[in-house]
Amino acid sequence: MSTALLRHAQPLLTLRAPLFAGLAAAGALSLAIGGVALFGNGEIALPSAVRGVEPAPVPEPIQQAMRTDQADPQDGIRFLDPDGDEEVTLSGVREGFQSPASTRVEPGSSDTSGSDPADAEARLTASTAPAANPNALPAAPIAGLTEPGPGGPLPIIAADGSRPSRAYARPYHGDPGAPTIAVVIGGMGLNTAVTEAAINELPPEVALSFAAYTRDLQAWIDRARAAGHEVLIEAPMEPFDYPNNDPGPHTLLADGTAEENSRRLAWVLSRATGYFGVTNYLGARFSASQGAMRQVFGTLEERGVAFLHDGAGRRSTIEAAAGATDIEYAVADRILDEDLSPDAIDERLLALEALAIQNGSALGTGFAYPATVEQIRDWAISLDLRGYQLAPPSAVMARRRLEARLAAEAEAALPHDATASTDHRWARDPNDAATADDGYGASTSNGH
Repeated sequence: MSTALLRHAQPLLTLRAPLFAGLAAAGALSLAIGGVALFGNGEIALPSAVRGVEPAPVPEPIQQAMRTDQADPQDGIRFLDPDGDEEVTLSGVREGFQSPASTRVEPGSSDTSGSDPADAEARLTASTAPAANPNALPAAPIAGLTEPGPGGPLPIIAADGSRPSRAYARPYHGDPGAPTIAVVIGGMGLNTAVTEAAINELPPEVALSFAAYTRDLQAWIDRARAAGHEVLIEAPMEPFDYPNNDPGPHTLLADGTAEENSRRLAWVLSRATGYFGVTNYLGARFSASQGAMRQVFGTLEERGVAFLHDGAGRRSTIEAAAGATDIEYAVADRILDEDLSPDAIDERLLALEALAIQNGSALGTGFAYPATVEQIRDWAISLDLRGYQLAPPSAVMARRRLEARLAAEAEAALPHDATASTDHRWARDPNDAATADDGYGASTSNGH
């Protein structure tokens, strides 16, 4: 029985240590509470955080007596009498001091002092305005170079002798001893994307010729000149397969009357202003007629306008008509894009380089094809590094005209054998054959 009792009491014996510790702690707490109740203040307040944290109070600023001035605001600035006997001075006051109302910055002035909101817009406009293009050509029309025409202003030679062919040309000051190349891209205005690419991406020395039927022609010419390109206008001329290939209602015809062709040419010339010369659009049959070309050249020379042929015609006929009228003209040496493959265009450009070395200058023409614009743009990037200079066509035309005149003067100064030009029938003008005193003429006069 005792053994069973001990087995049931064993769990209670294992808890005796914690039980004794708890009883001891409770007894100590009871003694502490009893001591406070007998010998101290029994009202014990526990800490509270009901109101939270408050900022420290800010001390009030010390008020100082200040002098008041009851002067009229319209009287401007005036100085108050000092409280003591110190002398009043202007030390620290900037010379030329003015009220803000009198320091307004004029538009375009570099003075940005002050903060007058009335001038803020003008100052902002002046600071954000784009820089002027140094290649830009003067705006057209230039005073004195036009007269009223059937569709707009017609070019004329000014009273002081100024000619549109020179006034509207791009100035050029290159090395006369370096091989010079000029390029003209035609068909501008027919394709908006290609025209914008040519104006914005090609060097300013590259000339642009615009189709006479272009919508907003004057606006396009103005944009091209603002980018530095000199400009030509295209006169539609009769091709061999006309009217199957019809350049338009104002086409110059090889068999057309002088009055009709003059009327059509006046319409073309009055479509816009700002061009230095005229170039052909098609016109293989028209340029083969020396009489028709001479009439056109005579009109252009009277108006002070140059002519540039794209090279797709009979050079001898064009040169003969130009010589008869003394017009400023040129015939292109190569058409660059008869084959539109990039390799073919590059080969034509290399041919221009070879001609420039051989003759001193070369002139190429192309059309408003994307491939043409891209290849010429890339080719021109390193042209000067290869020893060539890119020039506007007007400069090459003037150079060739000067070279031809000097050659003619040099030839005229050389002594000639008087018999060398009379002893051979092939050395004389064929029109004088009937009156020539040669064997054929003698036999005729003798009745043989």
